[in-house]
Amino acid sequence: MLASFISSSVLLLVLLPPSSHPADPSMQWIRLEGSPLSHLLVDLETRCVYVGGVDHLYQLTSDLEIMSHVKTGPHLDSPDCLPPIVPQECHSATPTHNHNKLLLLEAGQGAEPGSLIVCGSLFQGICDKRSLSNISHVIYRTSNPVDTQYVAANEPRVSTVGVVITTRSKQEGGGASSSMRLMLVGRGYTSKGPGDIPPITTRRLYPVTPPRRAFSQEEELGKLVVGSYSEYNNHFVKAFVHGDHVYFLLSRRDMWQKKEYRTYVSRLCSSDRSFYSYMEVPLLCRHGYNLAQGAWLGNHSGEPALFVAMAAGQASTPVATSRSALCVYGMAQLDAMMRRAQEVCYTQRGQGSSGQQEAYIEYAVSSTCLKLPKDSLSEYSCGGEHTPNPIASAVPLQATPTITLPTQLTAVASATEAGHTIAFLGDREGRLHKVLVRSDGSGDLYSTVVVDDGGAVSSDLLLDKSQQHVYVLTDNQLSKVPVSSCERQKDCQSCLTTRDPYCGWCVLEGRCSHKHQCQRHLLANQWLWSFEPNNQCVTVQTLQPANQSKAEQTQVTLSVLQLPVLLGVESLSCVFGHLLPQPAVVQGTSVTCESPPPELLPALPTGSDHMVLPLSLMFGHVTVTTGNMTFYDCGAVSRLNQSSQCLICVSSIWRCNWCPLDQLCTHNHSCPNEHIILNQRDSPGPTSCPLVFALRSSALVPMSQSTTVVLEGRNLEVYRDEVLYSCIIEIAEMQFNLTASVEKTVNNTHLFTCSSHQFQFPVIQLQYSAPVYLRRGQTRIDASPGLRLQLYDCSAGQSDCSQCRAVPQEYDCVWCSGSPASSCVYRQSCSGVPADTCPSPRITQVQPVSGPLEGGVLVTISGSNLGTKYQDVVGGVMVAGVPCVPQPEGYQISTRVVCELQSSGTKKTGSVEVKVGTSLPGRSTQMFTYQDPQLMDLVPDKGPVSGGTRLTIRGRQLLTGQKSDLRVYLGSYPCFILEEVTDSQLVCETSSSSQTHSVPARVFFGKAEKTVPNITFHYVDDPIITDATPAESFYAGGRVVMVTGKNLDVVQQPKISVGVEPLVVQRVKRRRRLALLTTKQQLVFNPTMMMVSEHCSVLASSQMTCPTPAVSPELRVKDVWFQLDNVKVLYKSIKGRSFTYHPNPVLFPLNRDTPDAPYHFKAGGVIAVEGQDLTKAMSKQEVQARLGDHECQLKTLDSTHLYCEPPEVQPKSVDDGSVLPSLKVFMGNLQVDLGLVQYDSDSLLSPIPLAAQISLGAGAAVIILSVLVVILMYRRKSKQALRDYKKVLLQLETLEINVGDQCRKEFTDLMTEMMDLNSDVGGPGLPLLDYKTYVERVFFPGQQMVPLNQQLDLPESRRQTVEQGLRQLNNLLNNKLFLTRFIHTLEAQQGFSQRDRGYVASLLTMALHDKLEYFTEVMKSLLQDLVQQYVAKNPKLMLRRTETVVEKMLTNWMSICLYSFLKDVAGEPLYMLYRAIKYQVDKGPVDAVTGKAKRTLNDSHLLREDMEYCSVTLNVLVKNGLEVQLCPVKVLDIDTITQVKDKILDQVYRGAPFSQRPVASSLDLEWRSGQAGHLTLSDDDVTAVVQGCWKRLNTLQHYKVPDGATVALIPQSHSSGVNQVFQTGEKMPMLESEEEEGLRLWHLVKSSEDPEIPKHRKSSMRERERAKAIPEIYLTRLLSMKGTLQKFVDDVFMAIFSTKRPPPIAVRFFFDFLDDMAEKHGIDDAETVHIWKTNSLPLRFWVNILKNPQFVLDVQVTDSIDAVLSVIAQTFIDSCTTSEHKVGRDSPVNKLLYAREIPRYKQLVERYYNDIHSAASGCYQEMNSTLTELSGSFASDMNSLVGLHELYKYIQKYYDQVVMSLEEDTSGQKMQLAYRLQQVAALVENKVTDL
Repeated sequence: MLASFISSSVLLLVLLPPSSHPADPSMQWIRLEGSPLSHLLVDLETRCVYVGGVDHLYQLTSDLEIMSHVKTGPHLDSPDCLPPIVPQECHSATPTHNHNKLLLLEAGQGAEPGSLIVCGSLFQGICDKRSLSNISHVIYRTSNPVDTQYVAANEPRVSTVGVVITTRSKQEGGGASSSMRLMLVGRGYTSKGPGDIPPITTRRLYPVTPPRRAFSQEEELGKLVVGSYSEYNNHFVKAFVHGDHVYFLLSRRDMWQKKEYRTYVSRLCSSDRSFYSYMEVPLLCRHGYNLAQGAWLGNHSGEPALFVAMAAGQASTPVATSRSALCVYGMAQLDAMMRRAQEVCYTQRGQGSSGQQEAYIEYAVSSTCLKLPKDSLSEYSCGGEHTPNPIASAVPLQATPTITLPTQLTAVASATEAGHTIAFLGDREGRLHKVLVRSDGSGDLYSTVVVDDGGAVSSDLLLDKSQQHVYVLTDNQLSKVPVSSCERQKDCQSCLTTRDPYCGWCVLEGRCSHKHQCQRHLLANQWLWSFEPNNQCVTVQTLQPANQSKAEQTQVTLSVLQLPVLLGVESLSCVFGHLLPQPAVVQGTSVTCESPPPELLPALPTGSDHMVLPLSLMFGHVTVTTGNMTFYDCGAVSRLNQSSQCLICVSSIWRCNWCPLDQLCTHNHSCPNEHIILNQRDSPGPTSCPLVFALRSSALVPMSQSTTVVLEGRNLEVYRDEVLYSCIIEIAEMQFNLTASVEKTVNNTHLFTCSSHQFQFPVIQLQYSAPVYLRRGQTRIDASPGLRLQLYDCSAGQSDCSQCRAVPQEYDCVWCSGSPASSCVYRQSCSGVPADTCPSPRITQVQPVSGPLEGGVLVTISGSNLGTKYQDVVGGVMVAGVPCVPQPEGYQISTRVVCELQSSGTKKTGSVEVKVGTSLPGRSTQMFTYQDPQLMDLVPDKGPVSGGTRLTIRGRQLLTGQKSDLRVYLGSYPCFILEEVTDSQLVCETSSSSQTHSVPARVFFGKAEKTVPNITFHYVDDPIITDATPAESFYAGGRVVMVTGKNLDVVQQPKISVGVEPLVVQRVKRRRRLALLTTKQQLVFNPTMMMVSEHCSVLASSQMTCPTPAVSPELRVKDVWFQLDNVKVLYKSIKGRSFTYHPNPVLFPLNRDTPDAPYHFKAGGVIAVEGQDLTKAMSKQEVQARLGDHECQLKTLDSTHLYCEPPEVQPKSVDDGSVLPSLKVFMGNLQVDLGLVQYDSDSLLSPIPLAAQISLGAGAAVIILSVLVVILMYRRKSKQALRDYKKVLLQLETLEINVGDQCRKEFTDLMTEMMDLNSDVGGPGLPLLDYKTYVERVFFPGQQMVPLNQQLDLPESRRQTVEQGLRQLNNLLNNKLFLTRFIHTLEAQQGFSQRDRGYVASLLTMALHDKLEYFTEVMKSLLQDLVQQYVAKNPKLMLRRTETVVEKMLTNWMSICLYSFLKDVAGEPLYMLYRAIKYQVDKGPVDAVTGKAKRTLNDSHLLREDMEYCSVTLNVLVKNGLEVQLCPVKVLDIDTITQVKDKILDQVYRGAPFSQRPVASSLDLEWRSGQAGHLTLSDDDVTAVVQGCWKRLNTLQHYKVPDGATVALIPQSHSSGVNQVFQTGEKMPMLESEEEEGLRLWHLVKSSEDPEIPKHRKSSMRERERAKAIPEIYLTRLLSMKGTLQKFVDDVFMAIFSTKRPPPIAVRFFFDFLDDMAEKHGIDDAETVHIWKTNSLPLRFWVNILKNPQFVLDVQVTDSIDAVLSVIAQTFIDSCTTSEHKVGRDSPVNKLLYAREIPRYKQLVERYYNDIHSAASGCYQEMNSTLTELSGSFASDMNSLVGLHELYKYIQKYYDQVVMSLEEDTSGQKMQLAYRLQQVAALVENKVTDL
């Protein structure tokens, strides 16, 4: 399963067709098993989503997270057989898939919870009811269905629809009407199985009282009677309720007229149980769309309407084509059509006014249209016995298609947004189309989203509760698609261009939103709908002025289109760029504001004469619209063009003017020296500028020749003073300054003759363009832009004769022969005779030097004198004697000829010749070879269609031609050459193919084509990965991921890749990034993500292994994927969740204190290594440990320890420089050296030299002989001990493995049983006690007579007076001073016991229950006094015990406040834990006398003896109404009779609260065998076995009751002697006769004696000693029990301390109070506050509930269950303490059991406390409102007068002390509290006082 968010919109753009939009990145989706998924259901109350498919059922959250997953198949079944399936009777039964046919929601009523109705195709289509909160809980399932309970079609392709209705029914016997829930089901005809099920039936859901059955089809409930089931084979599409009617949409063959397939809508009154009101109307969707595919009941133009997705059927068949349409039918028109047909059939015999048939009787039944009275329809609108039925209209309801599509539509849904109707259409290609349905019925398709490419959309297309998302179900995917993407559009233009009916631009809020989200959407121009074509964004139409000089400030006026109207004193502001806002004045559609002062404007950009500043019109911080205003600088205009400043100034688009005398460009209209040339807008402009506009002399100037330049100018008369002119010529970075003479012409122009000059300048090409201009003194005169001299040098670049002669004639260059060498020179510079012809061509290089026989490659010939133009070489090039055609595009004058090689026909070698004109041809020294390249084979011969395969083609002479001439194709697909081509092979990478097929491999050498003979390349299917495990690794990598799939062997270079990014990008530099990764890995950088990869090893076509890449902990893992050549497979697409990287496991050195010292090890033992997180991303099988050169065999691995067994003999070291071996642990790439190991063994001592041995032996012979015997005996003893120790280790290891397997098996059995418990939470509900009983048991535990249930025992004469006095006492209690003084006074009395304190506290809670706010204030006040006392002593002891009244008040207060939390949250897991404990305890033997059990957590209650027993199934006769049924019950053969009765009652009354069951002692168990064999079984009768003073209780084994026996529980008969009943686990009372006889009762073990040692242990002393080697061997039963219950214990702890939901307000309130108290008294010790919180909540409340679930639940807690709960409660207490949980060998077994879990629970508690502490305080107001609500909710349950009367008894007992205390208090004196108490005493007890 895959749950993921689509984020790669770029990829989707590639995959989608051009007309589709990319999928919304916010779309969520999840892959699910069970393809094809068929049904989808959304519970709008809980927002849970339910999905049904093949063999699978899912429950998900609204965010598509799986909450529950149930497998519903496959099961043994056959459509030809009726369930239950017995293989011996049904030979055609095979494992059959279960297709989900119905998925409906049955709403609950009152306290009764709702349910999920699930019907499948198995077992003739029977249905289940499942819990809506957890679908794995089955509420109802029939194990033996009858034929009336077959609901759905048993064929996958036959449709089934249903709808649940609630109606009123008369109670049996004629009582008042009651509510009845029914399910109407429409199903198609099936050829197999029962053939008599009508198309539409009514099924009973509620109430179901015997002998009725759920889902049964009963005669009185009604059905559609059909004449021929096969002819009327309805294909049902939809069932829905509208008003008082139920509607079915279906399609079938028209049996009345044309026999064509068409669509019908049928209708039925909801209250009609006889189907008298059944009606049908055909639907006509014009243009041939006749088959309904999906439907939705919605609204169109404010009226109910039926939206139907229709398809055109293939000719006269029910098969839909790809032509589809949406048709909309008004429900009012539909009902009117039905009413008309009904009226015509009732009163006009089915004929209309024109005599045509308008209505008829359908389904071939014996009924006809009648002529009844006219008022028949009004009187019998839902029909009657005398009215005709079923009626069908002959006139169809017609509609014109709203929209047509060339794809098959499968689903439709609609929504209304701002009065507009939007339809969502799903199709068979997995796309979702969005259509705006207009009021006239037409539609606009505005968006198409690819949801699941290629997966058909299911007909269940649903909207969520907010109507903002569409749930789309396809074959194997559930998607949650947003209805719009308004929020993604960030500006007005993009918002309006989306053309989404949901979206519009909210102008003054500056966002794209839905209409209702825009506060001012009702005002004009405030919300601009994106779908309105005339809507435009608020735009600046004009801006006056649009541009202005940077040096001035003006008023700017904006003309704004669609300016929104402001309210009241609201205003707009103008913002220029990033400057401060300026106020704007609004007048109609014009807005005026001041431009910024020049000094505030930013500087102009470099190289620009202007800048554009955005002018934003702002409403607060929201930009309403933006225009652009240009600020220009005239001075910058002239500075940017020095060559023609005047021209550029007056020609500019800005209003700039030129001052010639000042050389100034200005925006002003005046100059300092008067003369001005205005801008071209105001005058001729450029024609007035002083200008040098032409060259009178030639522009061509040869180098090294003296030349005179003449310039011509105009408008120079503006300069009147006499200043010298000079000509400036710029060559490179040098300026040549030549004096100029002036001459005025008749045309008012001036000629400037520059002094002659001989230019000398080195150039690398023929000519150089040099600017020339005129300067007047220091003033530069403008020159025309193209005014330049062309300086040229004939010798530059003309290296041979041909190049020289190719120079144009106007340059007058000639090839001059002379010494020392010929060269190209200016004609006047040639001292010799210019050459008329050029030498022969010379060839210096030919490339390539080989080519194919077919030709077609280009040959490049380089040299000199290769002609002066292309025509010179045409026809003059020969290659190896074969003409070669020159190419014009490759020819370069004299130096290069490119020609195309022609075919030679045969292999040949020769030179290359080039002939130019009449000169002799030039020949190459290189030889050119015509050769025939051959292709031999290719490797590999197959690859994926996505390409990426590296293909190697081998052959001969592959280096024919150039590499650029080589091209490789596989069929028509290119293969891209990768590496350097050799003569024998080339390598290329395949491109993608559109299909799988075999193609030839072709290589092109230019135009010559060669094909690899006899071998084709096979494009095969892309590799597919179906599984990859494990799903996690640690950062060091190297963990092997096993990948399974298909076609994996076609991949050449499979890799696993990890995309990573730095945790904090800003702090990670590139150099450091590179250092983080090893050189072994591949590292790829792109702007956003890095990648590390490892190569995978392919084992087979379906399997490969991939080591995980190493990742630095400083990097964050973004994605993990497999790169299979060109195929990329994301890991989360395989497993449905992301691959996880964890921190590296930590292994500590063997010697942590002195790591360098060797670890001493005794041979035969195991080495224990400590660590952290060893199993977080690693299993035992993947870890390897090596000691030196040997393996250290791994025995055990858990999260903190690794145990390995080294070899018997110390291995050799593999490290240089060390004699001792070191222990190394290998985990993937992680290699940890844990230190040296030294064996403590004699064999490891250093060998002693021979001479030393002789001398030592001679000297110590006497000593050795004297101690030899001792040594031998010691060695024998130690070896024996070592062998025993190894056996114990092996025994313990085997024991641990066995316990683990046993736990898994037990847990599986338990979970199976828990799912089948109909009486559990999924059944009628939790057996939760009502509030009154709950309060009784918590306030007054263990008391028989509870004040809540008592009445005032008073004589009637005194009642009124006493009640008046009690009410006055109640008023006194509402005085805080009185109450606190009263409590303190009582606590000061010595006779006031601890029991009295608790009793008084509970009485006060009763009396003040209706004023819980006041009660809370008093409690806080008393607690403050208590804190004051303990702070002075030991604050940690506060609240530890209930020693004061206020501590019991706190317990009661917590109980009141947390009742709803118990009811809604904690009750369910607590009940599940109780059921799990009870189930496990009852599954094994329980001693009825001692209460000891085989299955327990409490070692003191552990049955330590091995009992031989077996499970027995009894068939219990149970009377269900008039019917007697057999109920199988599992018991043990060694159970006592009372235990058997208890188990039978548990099974028979599953789901019934314990208090509502019969008592076992009131029933007899009767064994029935045969016709008349009845035997009453009893715990004790005359057949009981007596041995000495012991009498054994009778068991089933005693009576020899066989497996499968039939028994019955009958009311107890008192005539059958003594029958003492013993409750399981309770102390057993002695019978009087037995006491007299001195007999003692026993069941499994005798309680007064030590358990005898079994006989098999008495065989020898050695065996008894060995039994002591593993003490308490039966304690493994505790481990098994603990492992089985672990999940349920965790669930309870998580429910109590979960931080995923807000903690109860009372807990937050009280913890805040404790924190305040600590702060007030300066207690900064966190441990003390932790202890206070623990003592006040877990210890005071939760432990009480855990140990006594009967305080909350209506259940029985036996001693055996209580013993288990005590251990769990103690674990709970230990988890809440702050002290370190230390355990040792001598620790109690109960503490050892949960030694590993307690640290985890401690973290849970710590996090819970910290979250409450860190949460924002201020919950007092919320607490007060909660207390007020609680005060009113349950006050009526409190018998306050009785409580006050009981309370007064304490006042009476300590009357004098209380009065004295009140009189001593000055405030009490002022309030006359003592006096008021005396008044109470006078009234209550007629006491004579001093009044």
